[in-house]
Amino acid sequence: MARVTYLERRNATYYARLDVPLDLVGHYGTTTRKKSLRTKDENEAKKRLWPVIEGWRAEFEEVRARREITSDDKAIAVWQHYEATIDGYDRKQRSMPTPEQMDVELQHIYCQIDKGEITSENFFGMINAYTNYELMLRARTDDANLRARRLNALKSALTAGDAKLIEPAVKKFVAQHRLLVDTGSDEYRELCTLMTRAEIEGLQRTLERDTGDFSGAPKDPIVKPASGRAREAAAPGETIMELFESYFRENPNQIKPDTLAQARRDVGLFVEYVGSTFKVHRIDKKVVREWKALLLQYPVKATETKAFKGMKLAQIVKHNETVKKPTISTTTVNRYLSGFSAFCTWLTNHGYIAANPAADMFLKKTKEKTTKPFAVDEMNALFKSPFFTGCQNDEAPRFWSKPGNVLIRDHRYWVPLIMLYSGARPAEIAQLGVDDVREDCGHWIMHITTEGDGDKSVKTAGSMRVVPVHPELVKLGLLKYHADLRERGEKRLFPLAERNERGQMIATFSRDFPRYLTKIGLKEGRGLSLYSFRHGAADALRRAGFLDEQFGFILGHTSGTMTQRYGTLPQGMLEQRVELVNSISYPGLMIDHLKAADWVGEAALSPYSDCPSPASRSSR
Repeated sequence: MARVTYLERRNATYYARLDVPLDLVGHYGTTTRKKSLRTKDENEAKKRLWPVIEGWRAEFEEVRARREITSDDKAIAVWQHYEATIDGYDRKQRSMPTPEQMDVELQHIYCQIDKGEITSENFFGMINAYTNYELMLRARTDDANLRARRLNALKSALTAGDAKLIEPAVKKFVAQHRLLVDTGSDEYRELCTLMTRAEIEGLQRTLERDTGDFSGAPKDPIVKPASGRAREAAAPGETIMELFESYFRENPNQIKPDTLAQARRDVGLFVEYVGSTFKVHRIDKKVVREWKALLLQYPVKATETKAFKGMKLAQIVKHNETVKKPTISTTTVNRYLSGFSAFCTWLTNHGYIAANPAADMFLKKTKEKTTKPFAVDEMNALFKSPFFTGCQNDEAPRFWSKPGNVLIRDHRYWVPLIMLYSGARPAEIAQLGVDDVREDCGHWIMHITTEGDGDKSVKTAGSMRVVPVHPELVKLGLLKYHADLRERGEKRLFPLAERNERGQMIATFSRDFPRYLTKIGLKEGRGLSLYSFRHGAADALRRAGFLDEQFGFILGHTSGTMTQRYGTLPQGMLEQRVELVNSISYPGLMIDHLKAADWVGEAALSPYSDCPSPASRSSR
């Protein structure tokens, strides 16, 4: 049986073991935490292990939330303790017995004597009866004596460097403000000295007030009003990530779960910078600006790079000055800001902050297009390559570029072709149901929708649309493929098309396809991808003489113009849509070798296995 991570056995006894995060090694002075679990039984050790590990992790987060003490913190500690000493005196004086209360107590004693409840024969009874009255008479004098004695004790302690008397107040301040001050350190001893001097001044003011002098002011130069502000920790339930979970559950804009999950990671990276206890009302343009500055220097795939293991955002950026990994693009920086900005809008709407500090922080997008359409000669080379004509193996991308007898005829084959002659998005095509492809008024159509069976989604509500099937797709055998799927009782047009763990449809293929283009020499750097077919369809519609606003709806674009708000009929009646889609053409494109082959339909009969080889086809 495999050993549980974090469990270590030494001399037959089990120990909990956890690596200290790199950013905390300096604080702990070690790279590893270890603790005996006091058992030699592995099963019992596993039971005892996780509370220890979780305790350490919570401790790590607590230490991360702490920070180095500053001169402002010291000034605040001094002034707060001075004021607290005087405030404590004032509260105590207000609670002291008044002459009226003492007279009432004395009259009560006399009444007990008159009733015979207190007699001279009961000596102890008389003492007890007068005790409360005597305490009330001496309350102010006793309190003054106690303060005078503490004042003298603090002066002696200050001279001797003894911190015992002031330590409770010092530890309380350090804990409240989450300061990184270790007991016994130089910073700790200095803070003890400063707060001792503050209390000495405060006690002196109280003794002056005992005589009716309220005009006294601190004589020690360090005891003065603090100009800075101490950092406060977020209240329980109101940390940034706790509020994000409320935003996540509410999802006011009906954002896709995958996009929300990405936003959680984006906001988490912000919290990594400001700290887990950062109060939400302090999120302002300054801190967002500082975070953005780090994002601009953030390396690509930092969390997956061994060189940055265990590091936080600022540390990664600093270390990358040595490692020199490429940094994320402007688009990616804007994506981080977008998820964070949407959350800030929710915070604003709910009164946690006054305005969205990320609203105007976005970087200007480059006007240069990163995706370009295929040239005709590039498409001719692509459609004659092994991926479309026969490869060595269809299970791994590394075999796609090697000629062989295995034909790829699942979604990986059809999605590029359907994109070429429709301009639809790859995910929209891959999720089509068999019933989404049907005949309507004499025309075959693809219904891109979230309706029907299956896990479907569209980019926006305006992306739901009807797209006619192009005649070239009919010649390529799409309808035959569709008929075979229907005959087999399949519900989905492409049964093998899958979503990744983030819910993105055929994301793996979308990632592997550009790599294949590079492998066969069509791509170098950025430019060509699966989306190049969509761009090509748009250019084909322009070549046919249509304006962007005339065919945008076919591609699933929405412009949101005022005209669209009038009437109820959908844009582009079916005949007009057919005219638009049928106008898509690519002069010089040669794909006849993919058309009307007798094996196209038969290949669809087994979408879960390899398609028949050319040799087996010729023997039939």
